[in-house]
Amino acid sequence: MRLTIAGSEPEAEAIRGLLETEGIPSMQRPTDFAAGSLDGWAPGGSREILVRAADLDAAKELLEGGGLAPEKREYP
Repeated sequence: MRLTIAGSEPEAEAIRGLLETEGIPSMQRPTDFAAGSLDGWAPGGSREILVRAADLDAAKELLEGGGLAPEKREYP
């Protein structure tokens, strides 16, 4: 399940690190914005942070506590 979108790969890894400290497994991948450009290869740009459905609520609470609430993050 998509938890949030990070503006860059380093930001995505920072969020994943926070999740990992609380035992919440996650992964990141390029977003589907501009799908098809660069044949699916996106060396930079926005990244989706994904967690298991069972962990979604706990992950949202964790981000909110760290000032990283998904609904408070703004991207163009």
